[in-house]
Amino acid sequence: MIELKSTEEIGRMAVTGRFVGELLAELSGVAGVGVNLMDIEHHARRRIKERGAESCYWDYAPSFGRGPFRNVLCLSVNDAVLHGLPHDYVLRDGDLLSIDMAVGIDGWVADSAISVIVGTPDPADLRLIEATEVALAAAITAAQPGGRLGDISAVIGETARSYGYGVNGEFGGHGIGRTMHEDPHVANNGRARRGIRLDPGLTIAIEPWFCRTTDKIRYDEDGWTIRSADGSRTAHSEHTVAITESGPQVLTRRD
Repeated sequence: MIELKSTEEIGRMAVTGRFVGELLAELSGVAGVGVNLMDIEHHARRRIKERGAESCYWDYAPSFGRGPFRNVLCLSVNDAVLHGLPHDYVLRDGDLLSIDMAVGIDGWVADSAISVIVGTPDPADLRLIEATEVALAAAITAAQPGGRLGDISAVIGETARSYGYGVNGEFGGHGIGRTMHEDPHVANNGRARRGIRLDPGLTIAIEPWFCRTTDKIRYDEDGWTIRSADGSRTAHSEHTVAITESGPQVLTRRD
């Protein structure tokens, strides 16, 4: 069931979104060569507690995964792209790190992700991250009131192919609001002018993610971390977006 939000409710989601965007920007600065992933995780835990927010990840136990998730971040390194389980790993020069987080404040949720390179960048990694960011920007532009959900999905897939990347259809974006995952599913590939109508009040998380040389994935033994099947590098970008009468509104914008 899809719940359309009022202008006031979108405003309350925007409060959460501002915090998520600010903290993601802060965490991208914390990440550096020699920094342990668990240091980034604990930094986020402190900031979330100070704000009086609640992590949507803590104790999350979907059909995939192995047991409840007991962290506030997904930290995915290099060939890991989604649901990376924070663990005792020290970042190295040239690592590609994706940081994903979702929190709730006063009952309203926002979700966002960013990919960064630690230390010396490989141009191929920069291009991969750029592709996810360009796809995200294009998808947000396509999220116009009166349009169709397929408009968003189609432009993500088109962007991936224009960069020479494939698209995996197993995971994508989702509705969001009172909880982290709501209807509808927002696929990263699709056909324009198909799917549900984008009515004002619809709030969704749009999240293109690409692997450099494959569209297949595999799971780590931890049951959570998803990697490219061939070990190639990956990147992930995400924003929470509201459809309004005047157009799309990004609720998790970062400075």
